[in-house]
Amino acid sequence: MKTQLELARDGKITDIMQQVAAMEGLPQEYIREKVAAGEIVIPCNPNRKNQKVVGIGTGLRTKVNASIGTSSDICDIELEVKKAKAAEEEGADTLMELSADGDLDAIRRQVLANTNLPVGNVPLYQAFKETIRKTRNPAKLDPAYLFDLIEKQLADGLSFMAIHCGINQYTIERLRAQGYRYGGLASKGGTFMVAWMDANKKENPLYEQFDRVCELMKKYDAVLSLGNGIRAGAIHDSHDRAQMAEMIINCELAERGRKLGCQMMVEGPGHVPLDEIEANIILEKRMSGNAPYYVLGPLPCDTGAGYDHISSAIGAASSARFGADLVCYITPAEHLALPNVADVREGVRATRLAVRIGDVAKYPERREQEKQAAMARRDMRWGDLEKYLLFPEKAREVRETRMPSEQKTCTMCGDFCAMKQGMKIFETDLSDEKKSECPA
Repeated sequence: MKTQLELARDGKITDIMQQVAAMEGLPQEYIREKVAAGEIVIPCNPNRKNQKVVGIGTGLRTKVNASIGTSSDICDIELEVKKAKAAEEEGADTLMELSADGDLDAIRRQVLANTNLPVGNVPLYQAFKETIRKTRNPAKLDPAYLFDLIEKQLADGLSFMAIHCGINQYTIERLRAQGYRYGGLASKGGTFMVAWMDANKKENPLYEQFDRVCELMKKYDAVLSLGNGIRAGAIHDSHDRAQMAEMIINCELAERGRKLGCQMMVEGPGHVPLDEIEANIILEKRMSGNAPYYVLGPLPCDTGAGYDHISSAIGAASSARFGADLVCYITPAEHLALPNVADVREGVRATRLAVRIGDVAKYPERREQEKQAAMARRDMRWGDLEKYLLFPEKAREVRETRMPSEQKTCTMCGDFCAMKQGMKIFETDLSDEKKSECPA
């Protein structure tokens, strides 16, 4: 079976590519060209039926990923299923199942059965968890078991995987040489792999046997997302030598993977000050040949715990603006606790709004929805306004709890309604036709 990348290179426009073109309002040939170039990926494991088709990459709407998963303190399959459903209901485009405790096979399969979103994971979580259960020592992880596990997870229907191939002895040397970090290591899978390499004095098998990783992913036409295991966990570590070493290696591997016919995506950092976000994205795009970039936020400050979904939304808007293709949400629980269903909903909403803001800046030609919303608000056509809003139910709920005495206005201004007064002044200049097509 050929991958979407290989088929696109053969000049074929697949049904999946056609669906992406229709959803994005772009020519089918544009999608094929970008898939062939490795600038668009489509996570689409054929083992998974009734899966939503999602394109990620150059020229497309910036997508939102939601992450769920158990921990050693809170392990409830029903809760994770509820979180998966909530993420889909709120408009997430992809889902990562990141459970680290419980019956990990059962959790993964239950989540896959209860959502239509493309689902990804980090295989190192289960690999190390099961090794600890068996031997009480993560350093005894057997690389052969790790590769078998990756295939088992893909066979279940996962459509993308964050695999930490870019961590190698060179990146660890950079970490030691710079005197560690202000924020430590932030990646669970990345940290366990560093510990394994240190204990065994061996190279990362995912780096050493990278071609084998690609062959497994190709077999299921899944997207290989090159994990950011040495990402900065604090803005003072942003773009340090260790992070940049891994980024360079991941960009090289993205090019190598594409040559092998594998759909490739590069993962980006979690903590970056606002003034460095553009440079980060330029570096990834330039070094990887415009491979789709998947970023965690990023968080542009370290002091917003409790409201990190807002901090992240600010970073995400900037990331989308400068070219990030997939943004992983942050919830209000980040750095504090395992997210609950309400946190998932709030995280998806905040991130959807953020990437919308970024896309409005990135694609000026796609601002029609913003214009229609503005005109409906100007004309106080509340029912029409809802059609153009990202969160119409929330807007309706707020308005209905504080209805004005004059239905056409709102209680923000009441008798001092600027829209009402403006219409009185200019209504003779606005015919019905002009009202629907007001010049910019």
